[in-house]
Amino acid sequence: MDEDRIPTNYRMTRLVRTQSSEIYLIWEDERRIGQFDVHYAHDTIHGTLMLESDLSLDQEEGLIAQIDDDIVQAYLPSFDREDFLVTVFRGEEISHYTDTSGAMDELDDDE
Repeated sequence: MDEDRIPTNYRMTRLVRTQSSEIYLIWEDERRIGQFDVHYAHDTIHGTLMLESDLSLDQEEGLIAQIDDDIVQAYLPSFDREDFLVTVFRGEEISHYTDTSGAMDELDDDE
């Protein structure tokens, strides 16, 4: 990790894991700040980082470094992979849907 980068300590909660992908929610204390989707394609790893909060460039780079350290390198260390590509988006959750009627409402009541 670059020594000039702002250190981060975000908490990541895995939502989904398949043979070739994972989805994580990213938390800063009790506040959700984003989601990270990662897809493992042999020796190249593709990630999509969706931020719900404004982060400085240094914070963003620190978060990506933490994701690499905590998640990606467990699958394939940097010296064994060709590339780790991350696309970063800024947005907000406006809605969610499910095939099971009412299931998301029940989840919201528990949170």
